[in-house]
Amino acid sequence: MQFGHQLYSKQGRVTVTESEDEVVFSNFGEFLPGTVENAINSKSGTKDYQNKFLAKAMVELNMIDTIGSGIKRMFEYQMERYFPLPTYDLSEPNMVNVTIIGKVINDTYTKLLANREIDLNTAIILDKIQKQMEITKEEYDTVKKQKLVEGRYPNIYLSSGIAEVLDLRESYIKNKGFDDEYYKDLVIKFIKEYGEVKRSEIDNLLISKMPDVLTAQQKVRKIGNMLNSLSRDKIIKNDRRGSISYWSLIKNSWNLVEN
Repeated sequence: MQFGHQLYSKQGRVTVTESEDEVVFSNFGEFLPGTVENAINSKSGTKDYQNKFLAKAMVELNMIDTIGSGIKRMFEYQMERYFPLPTYDLSEPNMVNVTIIGKVINDTYTKLLANREIDLNTAIILDKIQKQMEITKEEYDTVKKQKLVEGRYPNIYLSSGIAEVLDLRESYIKNKGFDDEYYKDLVIKFIKEYGEVKRSEIDNLLISKMPDVLTAQQKVRKIGNMLNSLSRDKIIKNDRRGSISYWSLIKNSWNLVEN
C-alpha cells in the first residue's frame, strides 16, 4: 500500500530493503492519518491517499483487500503471529519508513500476547516497551490500570501477577529489587564483618543486587541515600581520608546489630 501513498512529484521510488529478519519500506509523502493510532482507531479506515486513482485500481485488481484497512490489518497480522508490531518512523518530513520484523525480539512480550486477552492498542504500547521506545504518561496509565506493569514512570517492568503467569519471577525480582531495609542490613553486616569498608566496596556489594530497571547513576544515588539514612540514625559513620570514603559502625550501635 506504500504505492498509494507515494509522493511521485518528488520523483522518488518506493524502496524495499530486506534483511534476514526484517523488511523496511520507504516512500516519499506525508503520513496522512497523522499517527499510527489514528490509522488504527479510525472506524472508516484510512480514506485519504496521495494517489486515489492508483489505490482504487489496486483494489479493482485485487492487489489489496480493501481501501483503508491495510495498516490495521498489518498490525493485527503481526500480533496474531506474536511478532513485534510494525514500526513507523515519521521523524523525517514527507518521508515514511516502515519496519516489519519477522522474529521474536522479546520472549516476555510474545508470552504475554499468547497468555492474555490483549487489545491492539494495548499491544502497541507493550510493543513500544519491548523495543525500549518512549511511551507517554497516558499510555503508561493504560497498561498500569490493567496491571501489566509496575514501577514509576518511565522506569517500568512486568507486574508480579504477569510474572507469575509467565513463570518470570526471577526477572520480576531483578526489576523490582528488594526494599531498602534489605540493602541496609547487608551494609551493616558487611561493615561489622570487616570493621570499616570503602564506599566503592559498598557499591560493588549492592549494585548487582539492585533493580535492572535502574540506571547505573540511579543505583549509586540510591546507595548514597541509604548510607545517609543509616548515618542520620547514628548506626554508621563516614570517615573521609583524602579522596577515599570509609564507613564504620558507631560503637553505640553495636547492640543494634548483634544479630
